[in-house]
Amino acid sequence: MQNITSVAELKNAILVVEIEHAINEQLLKDQFHITYESLKPINLIKSAFNDIGSSPSLLENLISSAMSMASGYLTKKIVVGGSGNIFRKIIGSLLQFGVTKLVANNPDKIKSFGHLIMQQFFHKKD
Repeated sequence: MQNITSVAELKNAILVVEIEHAINEQLLKDQFHITYESLKPINLIKSAFNDIGSSPSLLENLISSAMSMASGYLTKKIVVGGSGNIFRKIIGSLLQFGVTKLVANNPDKIKSFGHLIMQQFFHKKD
């Protein structure tokens, strides 16, 4: 920074600093408004859905997780049913955990097996 030797230079330097201050203040206010809007719950939910929709691997992982949890739950419901037997409930919970883990660890194999079954089921017989 240069040395200021006159009153006119001092007033000019003060004016420049005030203008810079006003610009920085407006930029800070704009950034605060943008941040405030992005942190609203509805906007957080929207951005989460946009991220899920734009990322195919994330969507595939979400579907895979949902399928594994659903298959484990259905297995437990089949085994336990409406039974009040504590032994059946324990076995059902263990099976639910096992099936969920199995499906979560092997989604590609299960998909290919499902495609094979569907092809065999809907295959036209000549």
